[in-house]
Amino acid sequence: MFLAETESTSTFTPFDVFMIIFTVLIAAGLIRLMMQRPRKNLLAIGFATVSLLVFLAADYKMISGW
Repeated sequence: MFLAETESTSTFTPFDVFMIIFTVLIAAGLIRLMMQRPRKNLLAIGFATVSLLVFLAADYKMISGW
C-alpha cells in the first residue's frame, strides 16, 4: 500500500521520443538543403530553420519537465 501512495513526478510520455526523432530529421533535412551547390532553395532553407528552432524550443521545454 505504501508504494501505491507515492506520486510520480516524471512527465515522460512515448510521444517525447517522436518529438526528438522529428527534430533530428528536420536537422538532417536542413543540412542537406545547405549542402546543395548549384542553386539553393531559400524558401525551404528558411522554413526548415524556423521549424528546427520551434522543435528545439519544444524539446528543451519537454526535457526540462522530465
